[in-house]
Amino acid sequence: MAACGAAELAQALSRPLSCLQGPECGRAARLRALEAIRAEVQERPLSPEAVQEVFEAQLVRPLARCLAGDAAERCRELALQLLLHGLSRCERPGEALPVLLPVLAQRLGPPQGAEQCEELRLGLLQLLGLLLRRGGAAVAPYLSDVVGILQAALLDHYAEVRRESCRCAVACAQAVPEHFHMQSESLIKPLMQTISHQHYRVRVDVIQATGAVIQFGNGKSVDDVLSHLAQRLFDEIPKVRQAVTTVIGEWLLHLRDRYSYFHKLIPLLLSSVADDIPENTTLAWTYWEKIGLQWEKENEEDLKDKMDFSVPPSHYPKGVTRPGLGCRELVSRNLSKVLPALCHDLTDWVENTRVKASQLLYLLLLHAEDHITQHMELLLRTLYQACLDGESEVVRNCVKAAELIGTFVSPKVSLRLITSAFEVTPKPSCLMVLAAVVRGSPKEILQPHLRDLGDVLSQAGVCQRSEEVLYVEQLLCVVRALIEVCQEDCQEICLQLMKVLVTVMAVPSSQYLKEEAEETMCSLAEAQQLDGFLSLYKQHILQLLQWVSVSHDSWTCYSPEILQFNVIATHSGPVIGEVLHDFILILKTCLQPNKDPQMRLKLFTILSELLQKANETINSQGLFPSYLEIVIKDILAPSLQWHAGRTAAAIRTTAVSCLWALIHCQMLAPEEILKVKDALMPQIIAAMDEDSQISRLLGCRIVGGILKVCGRQFDEFQLGKTYPEVLKRLDDALPDVRLTAAHTLTDWFKCLKDNDVKAAMKSHIEFLYQELLIHLDDQDPDTQNAVVEVLKEGSTLYPELLVREVEVAINKHRTPVYCNQLLHHIQSTREPAS
Repeated sequence: MAACGAAELAQALSRPLSCLQGPECGRAARLRALEAIRAEVQERPLSPEAVQEVFEAQLVRPLARCLAGDAAERCRELALQLLLHGLSRCERPGEALPVLLPVLAQRLGPPQGAEQCEELRLGLLQLLGLLLRRGGAAVAPYLSDVVGILQAALLDHYAEVRRESCRCAVACAQAVPEHFHMQSESLIKPLMQTISHQHYRVRVDVIQATGAVIQFGNGKSVDDVLSHLAQRLFDEIPKVRQAVTTVIGEWLLHLRDRYSYFHKLIPLLLSSVADDIPENTTLAWTYWEKIGLQWEKENEEDLKDKMDFSVPPSHYPKGVTRPGLGCRELVSRNLSKVLPALCHDLTDWVENTRVKASQLLYLLLLHAEDHITQHMELLLRTLYQACLDGESEVVRNCVKAAELIGTFVSPKVSLRLITSAFEVTPKPSCLMVLAAVVRGSPKEILQPHLRDLGDVLSQAGVCQRSEEVLYVEQLLCVVRALIEVCQEDCQEICLQLMKVLVTVMAVPSSQYLKEEAEETMCSLAEAQQLDGFLSLYKQHILQLLQWVSVSHDSWTCYSPEILQFNVIATHSGPVIGEVLHDFILILKTCLQPNKDPQMRLKLFTILSELLQKANETINSQGLFPSYLEIVIKDILAPSLQWHAGRTAAAIRTTAVSCLWALIHCQMLAPEEILKVKDALMPQIIAAMDEDSQISRLLGCRIVGGILKVCGRQFDEFQLGKTYPEVLKRLDDALPDVRLTAAHTLTDWFKCLKDNDVKAAMKSHIEFLYQELLIHLDDQDPDTQNAVVEVLKEGSTLYPELLVREVEVAINKHRTPVYCNQLLHHIQSTREPAS
């Protein structure tokens, strides 16, 4: 039947074939002949043997000639279609190779194929692919021609031609693997020139072709393609990254000399584990597990002891599955080759490279476990630099990697290396790495090293190294990590941690850092089952004061101890009252006139702040009155004396503020005021003439306060020296000062009621009447009303004298309304007496 069908077809084809091969046959005739051949071939259902017989005997050569030399594009197209149809159905298409390959080489081969039509070039490559896939070993003699064709086609301008050439390369490699390795290197260069093509499908096909070319070819070409494949791991198209993962996974499983390339291929596969697309991550893990299991079987004898006696670590990152033994061993044995290049990539100028490198570093350390120890110096140097990266993901991955150091490396090694870096120049990144290592460490292993770690952190060269916000933040992170991991064990280093937290709170640059430090103090107290941070101060307040005051005799305004002293004094609340003796002695030493003025100003500000809430701070234990004499005579009085300069004026202002706080909160009893009034009154009166508005205001208030408490014990000389300066303040530019001065004069008049010195002060009282009446002309209504109230108070002393002065003032046309008001008041107060 097959012979009969072949004979019939041959007879039917004889006429169109004669027309096709005739020398005088024109384009139209050739086209009709090819159409007739196609109709006969495609309409007859022939067996493969019949198709083989007809094509081999009659059709291959004339169709090949038409394909090679026909000027009509349509004729070449029909000839190609017939060849594809026939060769896909015949039994031995490889027998057509001697006829067709020269034609394909002519139309497609270098330097520039004769075929100009893109679609025909694609069809010719499809024909080549068909011959390669079905030709098998018959392709071997023509391997050079095939490779030459593919070299040109891989660089074709038409993207589909490039894709088909990649498929042909794969088919060629699979067809003659025993010969292909001799020619495979010739395809590497054009493949790598195409691997970055703008069409992602081309990139995918090139990657797959590269995998096959090296798999069945020369493994030495791995070095030539690795950098290009690594670059494709950054491709924005997931399918491209998936193709790279598949190729690398297959090489690691099946490449003949894969052991030589483990250190180069493993990083690429593990990089895919951190892919953004879950499917790619799953694919990479699947390959990686297979590779590990295969390696275990191949090296079972070497791993026997570890497989039988290895004990899993008791402390392991939460939520992380431990890789298999084969995977761990592969990484551990190749880590020394991988790590230097990886550390270099972590400092690359390209952001994506640094991100990928940081992701890979975490995975490598997760696999290497305690083998990390021998690489600690290189790792830490790299992490110090990488943790300062501007890309947050790089920093995040490096911190996770540092936590693994804490998990797998003995603190005796890791902490010694990290703290030794503090001796040079501590950086924020050093603290960041230390915090991560602490977080990753088991509590019981870290405990023996707590004291040394606390001592290092509380050193001035570490905790006071910088006021940079990032540095202070990381210092705070270390303390938090210690509290979080060690909990109640932190009691051993509670004082050192308090020193660090006080230093953080002393940084003037950021308010939120103070709040964070206070929260950390609360956590430290909670870990020790104490009631808040005040309990911590209660335990360590004396030691903290001794710590900051070691060099207090030589403090300047730039000394960091002043800021720490401020935090201890103001933040400890009522606890500071328990160490009042030490606190006052520090102030006494540092507030002497010969000390740095700016430093004294800062300390006076602290004292003033405390005095405003004395019963809640320095007098919480009721001990402050016993130190009043020292505070007033040895601290305030010397600073109230006049000295030239703005700083000196500011010091006098703060000293006046402190004195007012003492009086206002009634810390000074009458007997105490009587003891110190002679020494203080000249300075207070002088303060009312200061340029500082606050000094003038508080000076008036202090005089008024003293007059209220013990003014009746003043003699005529003291009273006579007091009121003129207060009277001057009625001319002050500040309304508040004028009002306060008026209130103080009211208190002065009250001191003369039922007093033996009243008669001796008559002339002064008369002078005051006259001056006060003048101030009724003040432009400020509030001041006028205040002066009226002063005169009303003073009218009880010598009413007739005041009436006479008022009448004189009326005659001088001075505010008759207020004068008449005064007269009415005097008359109303005298009538009941008469």
